[in-house]
Order: sequence, then C-alpha cells, then structure tokens
Amino acid sequence: LDRSADTLSGGEAQRIRLASQIGAGLVGVMYILDEPSIGLHQRDNDRLLGTLKHLRDIGNTVIVVEHDEDAIRLADYVVDIGPGAGVHGGHIVAQGTAAEVMAHPDSLTGKYLSGRVKIKVPAKRTPRNKKLSLTLKGARGNNLRNVDLEIPIGLLTCVTGVSGSGKSTLINNTLFPLSATALNGATTLE
Repeated sequence: LDRSADTLSGGEAQRIRLASQIGAGLVGVMYILDEPSIGLHQRDNDRLLGTLKHLRDIGNTVIVVEHDEDAIRLADYVVDIGPGAGVHGGHIVAQGTAAEVMAHPDSLTGKYLSGRVKIKVPAKRTPRNKKLSLTLKGARGNNLRNVDLEIPIGLLTCVTGVSGSGKSTLINNTLFPLSATALNGATTLE
C-alpha cells in the first residue's frame, strides 16, 4: 500500500491482520475474534467469512463474537447468550447448529434467524424537502477523488460502500468538521 497504517479503515486493517495469519499457514491455533464483520460491506463480509472458513479448514479453531446473520448461519456451532442484556442476560439460552438455535423457543436470535420475528420496514417514508440539504463539493483525501455530495436535512441517510472506498473519510474526516465549523463555529484540534 502507498498509505500509512493510521489512514487505513478498520476493515482494511482487519483484512491485513487476517491475511498475515493465512500467509503464516499455522495449524492447531485458536483464533478469537470480537465482531470482525463490523464496518464491512457485504462483499468484504463474504471474503471475511471465506477467510474464517479457510482458517478452520486447515485445522484451526475459530471463535467469533458476532451479530452478523451470515456468520451465524455459516458457523458449525452457535452459542446464544441472553435472554436479554445486563441483569437480564448472562445465561446460555441455546447452543448447537444454527438450525437448532432457530428451533429453540427461548432464543431471540433464533426467532429472528427463522423469520418468526422480523424488523418492520416502514410503509411510509418521510418525504425529502429538496430545499434543505448539506452540500459538499470537491472533497479529497485518502481514497476520495473530487467528490460532490448532497445530503438531505431531516432524513435518515445511509452512506455505504466497500471497505476502503472513502466512506469514513467523506463523513467523519470531511463533512463533520466542515459542518461543525460552518454551523457552530467549532475548531478542529490536531
């Protein structure tokens, strides 16, 4: 890469660490990963899951703490902890294959995986007021190449793309500091 490590996205840095482990060809190792799919685009998540399968297939134990549906379904064995959070959690609710967890009546994870419980998608969306928006022109930095952006005010906007495509640079390193300065007179600390 022609970039320093501190400019890499979380997904890029994570892939480099995992690639170094695959390159080492170690066998009989136990890998423990805490939510490795966080921040990954679906394409990158598929690659991550392929990497985890490869590590398992060459003779390693791979344990992941994960919420990603694809990772749960891919796992050979699933442990569902709950039933709730905080004082309402801390117990093994279900364990076994993904199918066994899905069939367990007390597993909230199983209820979502099986489709017995679903997240409702709103039937009606908030209309956009085209007169109100944040506008950014010619943004550059890391992977950004003269990007123009318009984000509507008062709506939920999702910025997505593969890892390393420039999402965090665009929003966290460009839009946020400029907006904070323009709207609130904030200054940036270096």
